[in-house]
Amino acid sequence: MAIYEEKPHNISQLEEEQEHETQAILHELEGQRVFGSQHYEFWLISAIALAWSMFQLYIVIEPINSTISRSVHLSFGMVLAFLIYPMMRKPYFLTKIRWFGYTFAAIGLGTASYIAVFYNEISLRPGDYTATDIFIAVVAIVILLEAGRRVLGLALSIIAIVFLAYSFLGPYMPELIIHKGASLNKLAGHMYLTTEGVFGVPLGVSAGFVFLFVLFGSLLDKAGAGEYFINLAYALLGKFRGGPAKAAVVASGFTGIMSGSSIANTVTTGTFTIPLMKKTGFKPEQAGAVETSASTMGQLMPPIMGAAAFIMAEFLGMAYSDVVIAAFIPAFVAYFALIYIVHLEALKLGLKGMNAEDLPKKWKTFVQGIHYLIPIFFLLYTLIVLRQSAASAAFNAIMLLMFLMVVQHPFRAFLAKEKITKEIILSGFVDILAGMISGAKNMVPIAIATALAGIVVGTITLTGLGQVLLDVVETLADGNIFAILVLAALISIILGMGLPTTANYIVMASLTAPVILTLAADNGYLVPAIAAHLFVFYFGILADVTPPVGLAAYAAAGIAKADPMKTGVIGFIYNIRTALLPFMFFFNPELLLISGIDASNPSDPIGWVWITNPLDIAIIFITAFAGMIAFSCATMGYFLTKTNIIERILFITIVPFMFLPRIMEAKLGLGDHHISYLIGFGIFVTLYLMQKAKMRKQEAIA
Repeated sequence: MAIYEEKPHNISQLEEEQEHETQAILHELEGQRVFGSQHYEFWLISAIALAWSMFQLYIVIEPINSTISRSVHLSFGMVLAFLIYPMMRKPYFLTKIRWFGYTFAAIGLGTASYIAVFYNEISLRPGDYTATDIFIAVVAIVILLEAGRRVLGLALSIIAIVFLAYSFLGPYMPELIIHKGASLNKLAGHMYLTTEGVFGVPLGVSAGFVFLFVLFGSLLDKAGAGEYFINLAYALLGKFRGGPAKAAVVASGFTGIMSGSSIANTVTTGTFTIPLMKKTGFKPEQAGAVETSASTMGQLMPPIMGAAAFIMAEFLGMAYSDVVIAAFIPAFVAYFALIYIVHLEALKLGLKGMNAEDLPKKWKTFVQGIHYLIPIFFLLYTLIVLRQSAASAAFNAIMLLMFLMVVQHPFRAFLAKEKITKEIILSGFVDILAGMISGAKNMVPIAIATALAGIVVGTITLTGLGQVLLDVVETLADGNIFAILVLAALISIILGMGLPTTANYIVMASLTAPVILTLAADNGYLVPAIAAHLFVFYFGILADVTPPVGLAAYAAAGIAKADPMKTGVIGFIYNIRTALLPFMFFFNPELLLISGIDASNPSDPIGWVWITNPLDIAIIFITAFAGMIAFSCATMGYFLTKTNIIERILFITIVPFMFLPRIMEAKLGLGDHHISYLIGFGIFVTLYLMQKAKMRKQEAIA
């Protein structure tokens, strides 16, 4: 495998850059139109996308009214949605934008921009809507539903329609969920002419923060960071047992910084990693499952976490950096555990690492792309240490990255003592242009999803659905907190099968997270609000790999030439560890580095007590990782060698001692929660000795 070589780019290669971003499998799964530079549609879409990126950068420098910025943001998203995504996935619609495609785009532009154009008039008569206002609102909601169907599939649009119907037909609902209902005027006005619905918090976060981080990721990719991370992962891990699979996990974690989509992540890294995994001995379904699991987990990784981290911070009224800190240990434990699972699979198959001569040189690879790490660490520093706003930190990181993109090609030419041509000088600017276009195109699903999810949020504020749902769940679960969590997990997975992760999180955070917290408090469990929010977020992510839908599994199976269902099932088995974590940090918030809360108001981040002692943090991380290793050994049926049923039970026994030390302390009367850790490690050592003895016996027989 060759070291990634930087190549200069010119204007004629802009098409290639765009095609690289949206590979054939991704197009097929997401249903996008693909145009070459010989088509005017290519230039039209590129121009609109570029204008969107420039607008988002401009409003960081010159802030404007947030409602107006949301309106303009959605306007760009609507236009691109109808230009990029066809009405149907048939050649007639895919090969050309038909007249009705432009008509839909024009209607989307007109209705979405209505708020921005007539903002002053609407704000001066709150609640006093004209017939024109209502007409525009109704048309806007209908056209938004169609945009959602095209871009995201039917699921989210159907959910939005159901919630709209519930708002309108309240008096005719069953007694358990009945409410007084809302007139057409009130419903349309609330959903579209206020900041309670479509133009609410989710879309505000999309316009204010998320776009910039997606743009940052896209620019990183166009700069060459994606391939650099893949090569670096292979250089570091390729020689170890099951090296390509381990490298795929690490590479997907890095790619998660650049991609907010598990499908895009799978395709970006999978086209390279899956064939290598197969070459070293992994079965096609296993190779696809490893990539699927790694790519879906990419959305768990701080600092980006898809777009959920920003929305979570907004919902909870807490600093974005605190969300990242809370998510750190569960995310990294899940990722390291996946590497270990890959190791166990390699042991089962008797695989070896790759030959050293087939791998990139570690130091050379690291140094060659070290400049890609500068803007990433700069972003983390400004967010977590300096605690700048997300928008400011992202903007500054983008500017730094753009500078590096401009100078990297001439600098490399200078070091190589090559002539610095006009082409080399301009190549960085072309990379920036391609990244800005690609970033805007990648934002379309997020913008549409957050706008539609706003309808769900608006329904809750309009109808009091939250209280209704509280009563329903309490009745079904009969006050059992574990049953409540299982119900929430199942709903999150089911919804996630048809929803993007971000939209799934918004829906679940609006509907079930408050219910979980209320019922938990009623049953004597006081937990920080972020525990419930991360709970539904984790299970929403699991849906991308869960059969029978699991679109990321379909993408990986397409690359691996494997059965999609088998790939999804194996991927789900690998990801069972991720389903364990939310239950653990719900009952042990110390995994989120929170040691205490204000009992009178557990939802208020101001009252949370954070764990800051490095030794305590290290102990929590190490013991959680040990618990996850034990759980992985139990589910995979392997440690040093194959495990029997008794060994599996003992491995499962370790889990609560490592993850829930204070509960075990209380239940067993241990006197100190650290004794729980010692018991867990004691069982672990015992199992190690049992497995070593079994291995010696097997070797003696052989």
